[in-house]
Amino acid sequence: MPKTKTKRPTAGSGVSGFVSLAMLHSPLDHPEPNPDEGGPCHVCTARCCRYIAMQIDKPAEEADYDHIRWYLMHEGIVVWADDEDWYLEVRTVCRHLRADNACDIYETRPQICRDYGLPGQDPCEYFTEHLAYDLFFQDDEAFDKWVKKEKKSKR
Repeated sequence: MPKTKTKRPTAGSGVSGFVSLAMLHSPLDHPEPNPDEGGPCHVCTARCCRYIAMQIDKPAEEADYDHIRWYLMHEGIVVWADDEDWYLEVRTVCRHLRADNACDIYETRPQICRDYGLPGQDPCEYFTEHLAYDLFFQDDEAFDKWVKKEKKSKR
């Protein structure tokens, strides 16, 4: 006698205890976050808690270029520029970030954390699929190459 295949039960098939996943989760249960309402910290992967960025002076003198080159020789450091503003980014995780990407001190977090991603402020990175920069350097070799090109173009 040939074996017959057993069909998977579906919702409404009369099989007791089975409910399809689609029936368990409604789009209304977890509405899509709205950037006009601020950052959706409750569903985020906490990109903003994995680095700090500080504005630095745009390099103008040889010593400025040398300092940036030195920064880039260190692990976890990137330098980028956007709209003529230059930044030093230190890639380090906040010590209060939990494994589930929630903040362990959410109720007493610093004001900079409270303001981040609010409407009218810097956009929350949750809504930014592709971060774009005018310039971006992850190491001193890339920066050296750019500096040589810049100097050559100014001649």
